[in-house]
Amino acid sequence: MRILALVPGGIGDQVLFFPTLDDLRAYYPTAEIDVIVEPRAKGAYRVSGSVDEVLTFDFKDRNGLADFGNLLGIIRDREYDVALSLAQRASIGLLLWMSGIPTRIGYEANAGKWFLTDTVPLKTEQYTADIYHDMLQALGINTPCPDLTLSVPKPDIEWAEREQQRLGIAESGYILIDNSSTQLAQEKGTEQVYPVEKWRQILADIQQKQPNLPIVMLRGSEDAQMSATMLQSFPDLKITSPADIGKLAAMIAGANLIICTDSAPMHVAVAVGTYTIALFGPTEAKKRLPQSENCMSIQSPTKQIADIKPEDVLKQLWRG
Repeated sequence: MRILALVPGGIGDQVLFFPTLDDLRAYYPTAEIDVIVEPRAKGAYRVSGSVDEVLTFDFKDRNGLADFGNLLGIIRDREYDVALSLAQRASIGLLLWMSGIPTRIGYEANAGKWFLTDTVPLKTEQYTADIYHDMLQALGINTPCPDLTLSVPKPDIEWAEREQQRLGIAESGYILIDNSSTQLAQEKGTEQVYPVEKWRQILADIQQKQPNLPIVMLRGSEDAQMSATMLQSFPDLKITSPADIGKLAAMIAGANLIICTDSAPMHVAVAVGTYTIALFGPTEAKKRLPQSENCMSIQSPTKQIADIKPEDVLKQLWRG
């Protein structure tokens, strides 16, 4: 059997789809399982043990006939038996119909549902990983969605051990801080950055109460300015810049806890079991975090993440 999954979205969306892929691998251990994802998300599959090949297609681009023609050719050549499509554009449904794949699965709300052979309800009130896993009902798989898990390569674990040595935190443990906000999110008006002055209040309180516990900030390519600003106030702040999701996962797994916004590192933290305090603005926390004693969410009362009070974050931090 050859199975194809079309999964738009960023790295976080891919991690949330991992349980679905893991169950596909469990039920069809000899199947070839491929995914088609956006170029920006391809790196997520460094930590997936359930996928054979990762193909790329920019679902959000203004694709022309040539783009769809190339994708159709790739899909036809591989002669898939089953396709799972999270993409809800009618053009993608038409493409799958033209591909000749016998079993084409999507949501009932899909704009291209007439081109599909099977549909499942889109229950948007659920945790996103559960929404994705519902797709398997069309294959007769009705088990609960498994927990998020990652398969971190050994070289990435070794890199994290060296990084912890470099930062001087190998023996003490550490708190991770992540304030990620991708350029795409900013362009769409879904800014997730928590204000620097409020981070300062949180870090100052942590240093006062736990002066010997290092604080490490994750620095991505788009938030170098924030880390530089924070270093001016907290010279002892540690900075780490993992080059890929495997190294990121290994660093998060070594942390005592992570304080973060709704971002890919948040989903990685859930998958590796690190205690997580996540800040949410307009997005409902229950749709992005599972029910778990290891996950605490703080929802902004105004739907603006900047309006979350540092005292509310610290209350969750010290509640134990």
